[in-house]
Amino acid sequence: MNQYPDKTCEIENLVRHPKLKEAAIAGKKTQQRRDGVYAYPGEEFELDGIPFEVTSLLRETLGDMNDSSAQAEGYPNLAMYKALILSMHKGMEWDESTLVWVHSFKRINSK
Repeated sequence: MNQYPDKTCEIENLVRHPKLKEAAIAGKKTQQRRDGVYAYPGEEFELDGIPFEVTSLLRETLGDMNDSSAQAEGYPNLAMYKALILSMHKGMEWDESTLVWVHSFKRINSK
């Protein structure tokens, strides 16, 4: 039995922006926060033909984020992450109590 809720979107939509794909491929991005579940631990996906595996799925609030969290998202710091998120989602307010799903992943090395 799965301990997580049903998926709200497909795993292929977990990391979509070209710059974020590049950051993941380069090893600079290892997490993706979403408002729903896109993948479960152990699932695999590809970015530009390169395989990745979801290693964990956690529930956190935006207020739990810090500079290390933003760096795992592929940004230099939390201020830059927050500014970009707010610019991408017009009308969104940064509510620190907002719950998000943190999808952690790693690149699968070819053998």
